[in-house]
Amino acid sequence: MHLNPYGEYAVLLAASLANEWPADRRGIEARTRAFGMTMAFPEAPDDHDGVRSVIDDWLRVVDAADPDRRAELLNAEMAAAAAYPRLTDHDDEGWHLHYRDDPQSLPSVLRAVISVGTSLHLVTRGMHRLGRCASEPCTAVVVDITRNGRQRYCSVRCANRAAVRRHRERTLAP
Repeated sequence: MHLNPYGEYAVLLAASLANEWPADRRGIEARTRAFGMTMAFPEAPDDHDGVRSVIDDWLRVVDAADPDRRAELLNAEMAAAAAYPRLTDHDDEGWHLHYRDDPQSLPSVLRAVISVGTSLHLVTRGMHRLGRCASEPCTAVVVDITRNGRQRYCSVRCANRAAVRRHRERTLAP
């Protein structure tokens, strides 16, 4: 048996969905596969809108100004998705834990996985390890998985743009 803590991959999945929203349900499910989720989800007509709601709620956590507010929002999300952890063995993954009842809709599963994963990410790495790109006008979500905990930009491109902006401001200053 292995313990699946839903840590880093879940928060990176949420950021991926927030930063590049899929056009349809198939795109959402493909994204879950790309981030390591293997189980099949029963299809419902409101899945696309339901997952959008999950991501919008998660973005409130991203944009929370302080750790107390961030924790309050995550606790509410986990309470909404509450279920007893359960052992499962599907898709030849071996025994592992799910933090949700089975079976559930795609939005419900993602709410559970993303809220638990984000919580684990923040409590193990630091409550500051989630935010928005520091290079204006970019608003992409940044999940800091660096060793030193100082990632501020979503990409090298944004980091370079910010560096050029700072350089120009210094050279133009009297």
